[in-house]
Amino acid sequence: IVPHPYATRKTRMSRKILINLPVQDLDRSVASFTALGFSFNPQFTDANATCMVVSDDIFVMLLVKPFFQGFTPRPISDAHRQTEVLLAQAMDSREEVDAFVASAVAAGATVTQPARDYGFMYQQSVADLDGHQWEPFFMAPDAVPPQA
Repeated sequence: IVPHPYATRKTRMSRKILINLPVQDLDRSVASFTALGFSFNPQFTDANATCMVVSDDIFVMLLVKPFFQGFTPRPISDAHRQTEVLLAQAMDSREEVDAFVASAVAAGATVTQPARDYGFMYQQSVADLDGHQWEPFFMAPDAVPPQA
């Protein structure tokens, strides 16, 4: 039996997650994500990259494409044409999901799919300035269907 992601569990240690995303224009991306309420760690910010703080344990490194390319021998995908990753982010309410999407669109993002309501989960999808797909969602813990 696979536990539900929201199930309470004891962990031996906290693990930080750093997601690295290539961006075309670092300043423009920082402005867009700042408009969404994200902050940045200046200790890990220079002309090539910045560290966007999502939570105490989750960070998104925005790297200009030439710098990003230095970390992989494979070509960088064009996120405007192919899906490279879905960045799902839990929100505290449906209203917060809607507000996030409205702010994202105002900051230059585009809606990639209409809102979806699964009863126990409400979700929307937007692509940021570089085409990376963000999926803010709200999941009502008391409405999650039981596991089979």
